Amino acid sequence: QTCALPISEKDLQNARVPLQWRDGCADILIDLNKCRNDHGYLPSKCTELRHAYEKCQYEDYERRKKEYAEKQQ
Repeated sequence: QTCALPISEKDLQNARVPLQWRDGCADILIDLNKCRNDHGYLPSKCTELRHAYEKCQYEDYERRKKEYAEKQQ
């Protein structure tokens, strides 16, 4: 089962998101990268977006882990 991307392939290409990062969290990643570029990658900036992206990645990992466990039964 695949997840639908929350953003179009064209937008991903325009934002230069690498293929390995084009997942369900790509829309947050684009915003995060823009924020990082705007603030010179300062660690104290963009913390809310970074947290949202990491949470999205973790939830996606947990979802995939659950799907895998269900397939094994």
